[in-house]
Amino acid sequence: MHFHVITIFPEIFDSYMNESIIGRALKNKLISVKFYNPRDCVKGSKSNYRPVDDKPYGGGAGMVLRAEPILETFLRVEKNIKSKKTKVVIFSAKGKFFNQKIAHDWVKKYEEIVFISGRYEGIDERVKKALKAEEVSIGPYVLTDGDVATMVVSSAMVRLIPGVIRLESLKEETHWNLLLKKEKNGSVGKNGLEHPQYTRPEILKYKGKNYRVPKVLLSGNHKKIENWKQSN
Repeated sequence: MHFHVITIFPEIFDSYMNESIIGRALKNKLISVKFYNPRDCVKGSKSNYRPVDDKPYGGGAGMVLRAEPILETFLRVEKNIKSKKTKVVIFSAKGKFFNQKIAHDWVKKYEEIVFISGRYEGIDERVKKALKAEEVSIGPYVLTDGDVATMVVSSAMVRLIPGVIRLESLKEETHWNLLLKKEKNGSVGKNGLEHPQYTRPEILKYKGKNYRVPKVLLSGNHKKIENWKQSN
């Protein structure tokens, strides 16, 4: 899968995208990520700042990202898109809430994903209309930028790409049985949420109290352990 990220601060992603699971997926060429800065498309600016925002029509606080630099940037993105199975996403607090099912559907349906990261008071609405983009939010709150949202959504998607994580591990995670109702849900607990996890030591001592691993997990009885996981 190929990710294309339009952002005015591409350097923010350097550490996140090159570490852990996403970093390994990049190294193994299971995914690719390219960044595009709208500032590079600002023409005729007399300053080095190359502004990409302006005051909103109708008044109001803050600034709005202009449509022209983003649309010019998208033309550059198009040159690197090799598949018609492409999805364009704009991150916005007023967008549709992202969830595990959406992540799964996008991974199955698309080969190219374009993320447009907003800032300030948002993006000129005409970008959404011109690119037929889907507006998405990662939760009922407002972020300072869409870059964090891009990281969240890409993280949720990358781990679902075949070869990135073992399927057995995915089936034991939160929300899996809500995602694929027809499949057996492995060890996912009640309400589709992942069961509590424990590791060594068997008895954890903290501030004078002992916190023990549930005895059933130490029993070696696989049937009882599975029942415990399903009910917690």
